[in-house]
Amino acid sequence: MKRNLWAICFSTTLIAFSAYIAFDTFLIPRAVVSGTTVNTSLFAESGDDTAGSSSVTSQSSGSDETDNSSGASYATQSRSDNSTAANPSSSDTSYQDENISVTLTEYYEYNTKIYVADVKLSSAEYLKTAFADNTYGKNITETTSSMAESNNAILAVNGDYYGVQESGYVIRNGVVYRGTAKGSDVLCVYANGTMEVVSDSEYTADELVSKGVWQAFTFGPSLVENGSIAVGVNDEVGKAMASNPRTAIGMIDTNHFVFVVSDGRTSESNGLSLYEMAQFIQKLGVKTAYNLDGGGSSTMYFNGNVINNPTSGRSIKEREVSDIVYIG
Repeated sequence: MKRNLWAICFSTTLIAFSAYIAFDTFLIPRAVVSGTTVNTSLFAESGDDTAGSSSVTSQSSGSDETDNSSGASYATQSRSDNSTAANPSSSDTSYQDENISVTLTEYYEYNTKIYVADVKLSSAEYLKTAFADNTYGKNITETTSSMAESNNAILAVNGDYYGVQESGYVIRNGVVYRGTAKGSDVLCVYANGTMEVVSDSEYTADELVSKGVWQAFTFGPSLVENGSIAVGVNDEVGKAMASNPRTAIGMIDTNHFVFVVSDGRTSESNGLSLYEMAQFIQKLGVKTAYNLDGGGSSTMYFNGNVINNPTSGRSIKEREVSDIVYIG
């Protein structure tokens, strides 16, 4: 009887602990700091090769919960909430003003619909990011379209879903929110309009900002580096299926980017493997390209509409995610 009682108590404790971990990891929101601050000092010296400011230092402690608890002390508000261009022109497939040019093209390759937004900017300052509920934290989510509308985005795609990870650099709009290394590749978008992939073992998050990093993402992997495909035929993200909806971002030239989203998991679109996405985006002429969160997260928003068909495989519906990358 005592032996059975011990087993029952142990099982009950284990189930309760597992439930707590699951709720804490996936359901309980944990807000850390407002995500509305923008470090515009990175753009103070226009034309500088590094575009960085060594005087800007974050208060990162390496902790997921407190990396930027005092971030607002050194970050300033954005100079503008959106492009200030006079008389912008737009259509279902294009947008043009004095600072931003976006052209949307649809392809059908690998039995999959693929949507490409070709983006040319006067400054990387117009390539921005936003958090769900404008708050950095865990398990705080919104749809890509909702975040895009809240931030007056012209174009937006889902980001790296940082909120389900305990580590990996989160640098957004020049501000360090998480400085804990993950042992992986990091996509760095610099304030001078260039892009490269580095290892988080090479630099701390603070060092990246001092080098002029405006945005940094940790999902991966790198798809194209120096114009060459950087993934193998059989490479995949974790336990993901070989063919998936995908989201990727690439750089063709300084301040010339492409945002690519593919459909998948539908009768009309099989989806892409990482290697297929790398092959496709390489053909667009990119020098660097990087894989963001995919699957049910993959969403492209343009001029007030969701362009692709986001789905988990059961229905066409947006998934709520932690963050977006947007133009505005």
